Amino acid sequence: MTAPVLFEEKTAANGMRVAFATLNAPQTLNGLSLEMVDMLAERLTAWSQDDKVAMVVLQGAGGKAFSAGGDLHGLYHSMQEYQGQGAWANPLARDFFEREYRLDYQIHTYPKPILCWGHGIVMGGGVGLMMGASHRVVSETTRLAMPEISIALFPDVGGSWMLNHMQGRIGLFLALTGAHLTTSDALYAGVADYRLDSSGWPQFVQALLQTPWAASGAEDGRSARSMNDDLLRDVLLAHEPETELSPGPLRQHAALINGLCGGENLSAIYGAIAELKTHEDPWLARAAATMLAGSPGSARLAFTLLRRTRLSSLAEVFRIEYIAALACTAEGDFAEGIRALLIDKDKQPKWNPATLEQASEVWVQRFFEAPWPAGQPHPLADLGAEA
Repeated sequence: MTAPVLFEEKTAANGMRVAFATLNAPQTLNGLSLEMVDMLAERLTAWSQDDKVAMVVLQGAGGKAFSAGGDLHGLYHSMQEYQGQGAWANPLARDFFEREYRLDYQIHTYPKPILCWGHGIVMGGGVGLMMGASHRVVSETTRLAMPEISIALFPDVGGSWMLNHMQGRIGLFLALTGAHLTTSDALYAGVADYRLDSSGWPQFVQALLQTPWAASGAEDGRSARSMNDDLLRDVLLAHEPETELSPGPLRQHAALINGLCGGENLSAIYGAIAELKTHEDPWLARAAATMLAGSPGSARLAFTLLRRTRLSSLAEVFRIEYIAALACTAEGDFAEGIRALLIDKDKQPKWNPATLEQASEVWVQRFFEAPWPAGQPHPLADLGAEA
C-alpha cells in the first residue's frame, strides 16, 4: 500500500539537503486525512532539527490539486455516529481539528524556509497548509478558494486570520461567497508570493539542488534562515514567467466589493452581494449564487468570526476557530452540507436555520462556548507559548 504522504531528501551541490513532502492521495485530490496530518507534523519536526536540511518543499501528487481540503467523508461518518451527543463527544472531530490546526501553526512558525507548490486546486485544508509557508508559489492552473459556506463550515485552518489581513473588505467577500481565485488574484489577495509555469517545475527543482544553501550558524551577522530565504527567493525570481498576468476578477472588482461589504450590518452586506446574481460578469454572478445556495448559519458564523478575531494573534485565532469547528460538528448543518455535496450528491441541502434572519447574532453565540468540561484547559492552550 502506498503511503498517503511521500518524503524524500535530495542532496544539493554543496552537501546540504532539500526535503520534499508530497501529499499522495490524488484519488481524493489530496484531501487531508488525520494520518496525513500526523505524518507531516512528525517529519517536519525531524527536518527542523536536522542541520543538513536547508529547506522544505510541500507539493501534491497527481497534477490536479495540491489539496482540495480535509477528510470530509470521515468527519461526516463521525458526526452521524455521535449525533445529538454534543460537540465534545466526537473524538475524531476533536483530534482532527486539534492536530490539523497544530500542523498549520507549525508551518506558520517553522524555523526554515517552506515552499508550498500551490499547483491546481487549493481549497480548505489545502489553503491552511499553503497559507503558513514562507514561499507560496502558484502556477497557471491554480484555483484557490475557501468554499466552506457550501458545506456549512467556515474558513477555518487560520482562515479568519488570513482573510482579516487582506486589504479592504475582500476577505469578508471571499468568506461569504467562496469565490475562486485565479493565479493573478491569489497574488493580488496576498495568499501567494510567486508564480511558476508548471512546465518549468522540474528545471526549478534542479536549480534548487544547484543552490549553495547556508548551513546552521551565522555568517556576516546573518542567520542561515535569513540567507536561505533570500537564496530561495532568488531562484524563484529567476524562474518566474516573463509574461505579465492580466488582472483577475477580484482585482477588477475590488472597489465594488469594498463598497458592498462595508459597514457592520451583515443583512445589508448579504443583500448587496445577492443583487450580483444577475451581474454581467459571471465570476460575480457565481459568487452571489454560491452565497445564496450556502448555509445562512455559515454566513453569520464567518462574519462574526472575522469581527471577533480582527485584532487576535494567530494562535488565538486557532483557539477560537477550534471551538467554532467543534460546534459545527454538533449543530447539524455541517453534516447536511457534506451529505448534499459529497454523500448523496443531490445538492439540495436543507439548512437550519433556513434564513439569515433566523441565523441571528444571538443564535451564533453557541459557536463560541467551550464544549469541554469546566476547569479543563483549551486543547490548543500552548500554541504561541514559545513566542
